[in-house]
Amino acid sequence: MGMPPRERSDLIVVGAGAAGLYAALTAARVGARVTLISAAPLAESSSYWAQGGLAAALAADDSPALHLEDTLKAGRGATRESAARVLCAEAAMVLKELTDLGVAWDRDRHGRPSLGLEGGHSARRIVHAGGAATGRRITRALSADAAESPLIEIVEGTRVESLLLDSSRCRGVVLADGTTFESRATLLATGGASALWKRTTNPLPTIGRGLVIAHAAGAALADLEMVQFHPTALAAGTDRDGLLVTEAIRGEGALLVDADGQRFVDELAPRDEVATAIYERMLESNSPSVALDMRSVDPRLFPNVVASLEECGLDPRTDLIPVAPAAHYVMGGIETDLQGQSTLPGLFAIGESACTGLHGANRLASNSLTECFVFGRRSALASLDSQASDQSPASAVRAPGPVMPTAETRSALWANAGLVRNKEGLERLLDDPHPLARMVAACALAREETRGAHRRSDFPDTNPALDGCRTALDAAGTARVIAWNQAPPSAREIVV
Repeated sequence: MGMPPRERSDLIVVGAGAAGLYAALTAARVGARVTLISAAPLAESSSYWAQGGLAAALAADDSPALHLEDTLKAGRGATRESAARVLCAEAAMVLKELTDLGVAWDRDRHGRPSLGLEGGHSARRIVHAGGAATGRRITRALSADAAESPLIEIVEGTRVESLLLDSSRCRGVVLADGTTFESRATLLATGGASALWKRTTNPLPTIGRGLVIAHAAGAALADLEMVQFHPTALAAGTDRDGLLVTEAIRGEGALLVDADGQRFVDELAPRDEVATAIYERMLESNSPSVALDMRSVDPRLFPNVVASLEECGLDPRTDLIPVAPAAHYVMGGIETDLQGQSTLPGLFAIGESACTGLHGANRLASNSLTECFVFGRRSALASLDSQASDQSPASAVRAPGPVMPTAETRSALWANAGLVRNKEGLERLLDDPHPLARMVAACALAREETRGAHRRSDFPDTNPALDGCRTALDAAGTARVIAWNQAPPSAREIVV
């Protein structure tokens, strides 16, 4: 089994992005001892690169009810309304907590947080820190607080390889070198999986490792077919291909135009609509991209985006920027309740590794960063109420298959589970060597309709009978579309 267990903590948090850091700090603030495990040094997570902001109803002409309405509309009838209500009601509270932790928001001349506009929002409600450097500002502040906390033990530069289980629950984690950590509860904040696709806006380690580990241990997954393709990722044909050009730039007036210079879509429509319009225009014109015209946008508002584009030889003050959709965010993940509890007792999940049902079939822009904090806080507090283990013998359940996807897997997902899918292509993915690629295919085959980010050429219509439903993938790998108000498939009986 490897090295003996370290001293038990109250909570193990795996992943040091925005969600994991905030959960660890939340638990420590109420006196819990936390073990925070990070594969990379603190402040080098995917959250560090996040250009979007936090969505919160702060303006006089806005309200949580209006934010909820926009979230449900963007979710295309598949949103778990109770999860969306929680996010919209608690967003302002976590924004204040982050301010108290030292995050410096962009402010207007009156000293109030500046509010941006992004696609799908009917009011200005996006709060940024350093323009498009929001993720960087937040993770730096939270990392510093975590490093200074005497209650948080930070373990950097190593990965969790499996979960430690007894006969009924998760007892902790096992690292790559065999070291085990035990705790009353384990919280996965390991990020998403969009780097499984050939064209992506995400860092290459974003491959859904936590999802595979959790599923191998018996936890149910949900909605893996719901993959959001960001409309405006750089199409440069270089090593910077996929560079995200934040949606906030379109909120400040940038336009999308085709090869003839004609505008062809409402730039601030929800992302699934904009990405589909770009995809169709590219097919019509047999072109690898369309153009983002941001010449009217003040470059001082987005200095890091402008600098990145200049490094690629593009001047957004004078040049049209070639863009095309790229895999950006997986709405699905480890299925949880509204406290982050998975179907496996003792195992919690938050952030992009979790699926609360908040995003439905299409994530509303900037709700994801807000989700990290709203549900990170809830999950951390709920996990501390987790029942203690009965101390029966425990063993590790190792995740199957290759850890890193091959180039062939990434190409296969882009070709067969990209913006438009069909049965023939998805069935080919069922034979892919990567376990998560097979799970994505199983979920996509089960949902025989087009809805939001999931588009089937062989089922082009939305089926109203599937409103309010998610695709649940049980521990055996069987996917079925069921209502959010139905109980999730139970974790399998674990024999160790």
